[in-house]
Amino acid sequence: MNNALARHVASQAYNNAWANHRLLKACGQLTQAEFQATRTSFFPTIQFTLNHILTCDWFYLDALERELRGQPPHPDCYMFFEKDEPFDTCASLHTAQRASDERLIAHCRQLTDEDLARPVTILRDTPQIDTRLRMLAHLFQHQIHHRGQVHAMLAGTRVEAPQLDEFFCAGEADLRAQDFRELGWTEAQVWE
Repeated sequence: MNNALARHVASQAYNNAWANHRLLKACGQLTQAEFQATRTSFFPTIQFTLNHILTCDWFYLDALERELRGQPPHPDCYMFFEKDEPFDTCASLHTAQRASDERLIAHCRQLTDEDLARPVTILRDTPQIDTRLRMLAHLFQHQIHHRGQVHAMLAGTRVEAPQLDEFFCAGEADLRAQDFRELGWTEAQVWE
């Protein structure tokens, strides 16, 4: 199978978008006060944690996209963190996260296995240089980590925390069918 690793990375990007969609859809059932309420986690609120996921996505996506286009690294990579919480409602955050997820999917769908070995540079105080594969793996893991925190915080509310692990198995397609319709995806499109 040609570009099997790149294909897997693209499936991870789809999984990432699906999990964000499910989680943000559940969080959308919270009142604004519940969304902003102080809770026990690394970040003090669901709102703050979800905003952190998104701003980190912007940070890494910028570096990945620039490298693939042959552009130099962003001269001020920290600009993505100028505001800790750029979105104060779940609806606006959901829209922005979906746009970011679509960028990540589009980026990953065009990659080859060879592209995954290319170095990507972020001009942090000490420059970060990682292969595209390592940077994408980190980005996915970062999202999984913080979605888990939101999931735990959500479990302490009146809103039921959604299942986030029904993506990869073929026999669970019916469990994600409604979400796929909402996202405009088909099983064939995701799994090619």
